[in-house]
Parts: sequence; C-alpha cells; structure tokens
Amino acid sequence: MIASLVGMAIAVSGCATSQSATSQSAAAQDTASRTGAAQDTTERDTTARDTTAQDTTAQDTASAASTPSTAPSTAAEPEGQAPAGQAAPALPAPDAAIPADPTRLARALTTTTARLQSAIDDWRRDGDPAKGQPPEPVVLLALHQQRIYRYLVVNPKIASRTYARLPKALAGQARDNVTAGRGLRSLVKPISGAAKFRVQPAKPADFLLGHFRYAERKFGVDWEVLAAVMFVETKFGRVRSPSHTGAKGPMQFMPRTWDAYGMGGDIQDTRDSLLAAANYLRASGAPRDYRRALYAYNHSYAYVDAVQLHARQIKRDIRNYYAYYNWQVFVVTTRGDRRLTGP
Repeated sequence: MIASLVGMAIAVSGCATSQSATSQSAAAQDTASRTGAAQDTTERDTTARDTTAQDTTAQDTASAASTPSTAPSTAAEPEGQAPAGQAAPALPAPDAAIPADPTRLARALTTTTARLQSAIDDWRRDGDPAKGQPPEPVVLLALHQQRIYRYLVVNPKIASRTYARLPKALAGQARDNVTAGRGLRSLVKPISGAAKFRVQPAKPADFLLGHFRYAERKFGVDWEVLAAVMFVETKFGRVRSPSHTGAKGPMQFMPRTWDAYGMGGDIQDTRDSLLAAANYLRASGAPRDYRRALYAYNHSYAYVDAVQLHARQIKRDIRNYYAYYNWQVFVVTTRGDRRLTGP
C-alpha cells in the first residue's frame, strides 16, 4: 500500500505493500483544503515556473498564495487577543508575510496558535464540525500557523533560535511539527515540469472523527494514529490523485494490498479506507508496536516519525486535530512550494 504522502513535501507514498518501499507522488505537500460539503473533484495544473502556494481546493492555480515572504509583516502578524471592549485584531491574509526575525516569528506563532485554539473552541461549541465548513477565523489562522511552520522547516537555524523564544509547551509542539515536516520533506523530489493533481474538499471534521473512533473500537488502533496517517497521506482526503506507483484512495492503498485488507469495501470510500488502514496496521503490529506497523505502511522511518509526532500532538490536545484538519495542500516544485487548496 504505498500511499501518496500529501503531507509536507509532495507526497510520499505511504500505505505500503509487502513489495513496495516509500515512493514519492507528485501529489501535494501540506494537503488540506477548506472543508466543505461538495464532493466534486477538480484538477489543478502545477508547473515549476509557479512560485509557491498553500493548499488549494477548486480555485485557479494562478490565484494561489505565494511562498512565505520574509518581508516585515503588518496585519500579517496577528497581535493576540483584543482587550475587552476593543475590536479583535485583523485575521491574517492567506499570503501574509512571515517574519524572518526569530523574536517576531516566536511572537507570531504564539499569538496565532492562541487565537486559533480560541477559534476552534468557538467552532466546536457554536458551530457544526460534523456537517458544516469551518469558519473563516479557523481557516485563516490555521493557514497562517501552517505557513509559519513551513518557513521554519526550511530554515533550521532560524527555527532553533525561535524555539528558545517560545513558551515551553509551544516550543515542544513546534519542534514536533517542524521535525515531522522536515522529515517528510526529505522524502520528496520537487516537481520540475507541468503536473496535474486532483483535489476536493475534505469530509467534515467530526464526520471523519466519528469514523476514526469507530475504527479504533473495531481494531484497537489509536484513532489519533489513524488521523495522523490520513493527514500525512492525503490531508484528510483532499488529494485524490493516485501516487505514481498506483496507490489510491484517502488512505492510499495499492490495489493488491487493498484486496488483502480492504474487506470487500470501496478503496475510494472514506469509511472503508479507514477500516482497512486500521486492519492493516493491526495485522502489522499495532497497537503493540506502532513503529513496526507504520513502517509496514510506508517503508521510511522519516514517515514513521512524522506520523507519531503528529499523533502525539493530537493526543495532547484535540484542538491540534482540528488545526491539522485545516492545514492546506502544498506541492513542492523546483521554483518553490505551491498551494493547491484553501483561501
């Protein structure tokens, strides 16, 4: 089952079979478009001439945001919660500049994460994560958080200086996210020519959460691990392109592996794919030995580490699941990263 790893660098094929090692798919780096009810897929063209973009859903690639800039930011850098009686600070624009100075980066990440957690709390309390789309504050703040982490992934010296300026708890989370992203990016070969990718909106966050938990009850595999696998593979089902090795579906199964573990289901169906992934991981050693099971899923320890780091963050705070859910799909090209989904 080699799956397209649509996580941080283009896609590393993940759902491994007994014969296939890690493969790279030209799918997407961070893959997460805005959630939505529409299920129609769209094709996106990407060329090496394009600069970066975050993840996209069904918009024209020309409208995607560019790579994180190091220019000073104004409204791009959230300033935290507004005092009582004052208007809330402006939401960051999709292409807001990312500061290069470690002190300003730490402040931007701290305030963005705090605002995102508050927005997620509001969404879960007053919104409808089981059916509706996430509200604009969640989408924009998650994207800004993601773009900060992407900047730290490719700037290790700045990252190490930024960690020292973060609150202790956030510093640990930042290290996990950056380490995971850096490992996944090391598995990716940037696209040098034109390529097409199929993307679509993800199923609603709590719809997926219900299936993750059902698969956990049925096979004993932690739902957070299943969520992290789906996040890395296809950004929660947003990337619909098969990998270059032929892996398919939201959990990226090779057809032969699907025949063995799919239990007669539909490889493109979300519920069936999650159950098959839990079935395969259980047969490969989970929950007793997650490293062994994840290595069977994708023959790369960078992949294994990334999934476990993301799963750990989800276990520590369920709001991290909702944040990852709103991270967008990126493709790595020889001219920079291009976003395929999102605002």
